[in-house]
Amino acid sequence: MAALSALGETLGAMWPRLCRAESAVSPVTRFSTDRLEVHQAACIAGLDHPGFPEGGRVAELLRRVLGQLRPVPPDTRIIWTGVKGNVDFIECGHEAEKRDCLRFPYEYRELAGRILGIEPRGFEINAACASSTAGLALGAQMIASGECESVLVCAADIVSRFTFTGFSALKALSPTVCRPFDARRDGLCLGDGAAAILLASEEAAAKHNLPILARLTGWGIANDANHITGPARDAFGLIAAIRSALEQAGLPPDRVEAFSAHGTGTPYNDGMELTALETVFGSRRFPLFSIKGATGHTLGAAGALEAAVSVRALRERRIPATPGLEEPEERAAGRAAPLPQPFAGNNILTSNSGFGGVNAALVLEAVDCRL
Repeated sequence: MAALSALGETLGAMWPRLCRAESAVSPVTRFSTDRLEVHQAACIAGLDHPGFPEGGRVAELLRRVLGQLRPVPPDTRIIWTGVKGNVDFIECGHEAEKRDCLRFPYEYRELAGRILGIEPRGFEINAACASSTAGLALGAQMIASGECESVLVCAADIVSRFTFTGFSALKALSPTVCRPFDARRDGLCLGDGAAAILLASEEAAAKHNLPILARLTGWGIANDANHITGPARDAFGLIAAIRSALEQAGLPPDRVEAFSAHGTGTPYNDGMELTALETVFGSRRFPLFSIKGATGHTLGAAGALEAAVSVRALRERRIPATPGLEEPEERAAGRAAPLPQPFAGNNILTSNSGFGGVNAALVLEAVDCRL
């Protein structure tokens, strides 16, 4: 697996900063925010060099993250995930027509194939902010059903004027600090990010000498059909996705040991997640965390990025801090923490939710916890 964000160009660089509760959020210089009320995001330095790179900034992120991977099996399928195709192209309008650039989601899958030297067989998922979580779920299902032996899920999204002004119009951006699960939370911050995770059957891992970092043992996808942007107050869709993932993993709710939440820092999202948490797990306290106060909300890349961080947490035996958290709201008290939490568990539940009511959940387990 590989990941990058404004917090670090590799997962190894990001991890200690996450544990120190650092944040990469800073003033936006990529485009003007003068007419808006919010002026900050977690943008990757050096991504805004002059000119228009082939495929735009999204393609540049894809190149950087795939460049960190070791060779993948030649028959690996590719699932490209993101909220859209080339946002740079959308924003440049007619000017973009004159330039040699990628435009559509399938072209990013094809670019990934060229970078890795494999056939770009696969498909694209654009499921809002649950895109890469859904991609991991469907990739796992393809392997479990015997359709293929390995799947690479790759995702990248950027802070664009299109998304920034959209979230601003929804009054969803924080004018202060992103504070997931805080009693005074007032909105999210956006961020650049990319991740790539290779899923493989145990047989394929042995055949191609691939290190097994964790096991993806359960997955679920559900839609609450509530609203085009707002999450269901009763958390119906997220509850269904979590229960599906736990059932498939054969994991009772009382054995779940940590929860990597979507945790955007908006009043509605975090409230919905806490409702789901208490519905499924009752009053039981176990570690809950969100990294979005550090990396910003990386949209379609968020799920894969957070899955990679969760795998690292399993291996490091440590739950990262929830940056920005100062005063946990009542239901988050004893769960979310502003500092890292020691962790002796063998599994982490991770979930993401997106516009349109989509919810996806995964169960990640330590390599040898059930052997």
